[in-house]
Amino acid sequence: MASRSLPERAVRAVGESQLSERVARAQELAYAPLIEWVQRTPLHTDVLGHSLHPSLTDVTAGCWLGTSLLDLAGGSQSRRGATILAGFGLLASLPTALAGAGDWAELSGEERRIGAVHAVGMDTATFLFAGSLVARLRGNHRLGTRLAAAANVVVAGAGFLGGHLALHRGTARRTSVDERDRSSPVG
Repeated sequence: MASRSLPERAVRAVGESQLSERVARAQELAYAPLIEWVQRTPLHTDVLGHSLHPSLTDVTAGCWLGTSLLDLAGGSQSRRGATILAGFGLLASLPTALAGAGDWAELSGEERRIGAVHAVGMDTATFLFAGSLVARLRGNHRLGTRLAAAANVVVAGAGFLGGHLALHRGTARRTSVDERDRSSPVG
């Protein structure tokens, strides 16, 4: 039997952790009314045949990665663009998080625990980016750059967990209305 890679061991440890279970229970209690609402909205749909959440994460993460790329390579003339991207990423994070919460509510066991840790990571990154945006708007671009870089490190780790759920475990799959119609008996 081949040994598991470090990323595989990390995901397994998160999925089996009692701390992850406590985090999941706390999120369930804190967000129950919001989750019930979001599950009745277009943010939680089966029309695409998959969850909307992974597509929305591309917008959020793309804006935030672009922010740090401008910070690193663009110099002082790119500060305005980096600030705008940080703000758009924050705006995009709201529907992204809501769609993810709706999906998470349908998970159980290890997947639920991994999703809870993913959410805490993304919440942390969101708060770091909010701090980055505030710093930039106050003229402290050096602090804004550092907070954005830290946030993107967190996004990478949390995104890995989310990607594992969606791609390896298939949690983003949905049964479309057409597929359900084809599989239901005629009678």
